[in-house]
Amino acid sequence: MAGGWGVPLVLLAMLTLQGAGAIKVMNMIHQAEFQQRMEPLQQEDGEFLEGFNADEVFHVDLQKQETVWRLPEFSSYTFFEAQRALQNAATNKHNLEILMKRSNRSQATTVPPEVMVFPKHRVELGDPNVLTCYVDKFWPSVISITWLRNGQEVTDGVLETVFYPREDHSFRKFSYLPFIPTRGDYYDCRVEHWGLPTPLLKHWEPQLPLPASESTETLVCALGLAVGIVGIIVGTILIIKAMKMNSARNQRDPL
Repeated sequence: MAGGWGVPLVLLAMLTLQGAGAIKVMNMIHQAEFQQRMEPLQQEDGEFLEGFNADEVFHVDLQKQETVWRLPEFSSYTFFEAQRALQNAATNKHNLEILMKRSNRSQATTVPPEVMVFPKHRVELGDPNVLTCYVDKFWPSVISITWLRNGQEVTDGVLETVFYPREDHSFRKFSYLPFIPTRGDYYDCRVEHWGLPTPLLKHWEPQLPLPASESTETLVCALGLAVGIVGIIVGTILIIKAMKMNSARNQRDPL
């Protein structure tokens, strides 16, 4: 993203929707693709994605020229030739050139992202977990997402999804950070976007119970021991009292 902020962006986007059901659409298959160029840097990229009910099924890595399945199991049920997406990308690039020559260029309204950070599972000390940074409702599709642990940038194990289109033509994106909860650690998801005047930091730290001090543990043990001793004394008194009552009853009612 270095040097990319504030430069004009030209975007060509296409969205195809197919619904299942004649009267009421219950399920939706969508194909989304776009080609964009940042000027005057002349940096270009694009995307080709197919989804089902707003969830990704696969996307095509246009650089590696291969189909990437959201879950490996999906490839067992269907097939997609990456070359089709490459052909579409070439067509989009050609159309983009034509549109740039024929149209007046003006800066579109940017929409800043909404950001949430949350763990995949309930947080337990020492148990491996995954933090999710959910970046939503932003436009255009030029963004930087960075993880920080205790203020230091983290890159190991970080995974990031492609851009997911929304019905209002804005985008959403996920970034995942595997981590092991450790007392004292804190995390930040840093998001940079043209709609933000400064990078946005979304803070997160595990909500863990405070460790009991030695004095507290000693007090708890002492209270537990005292309660146990009192219980023994009270129980002994009750037993003796019951024995005396039984003895007195036997003396009043001799056989």
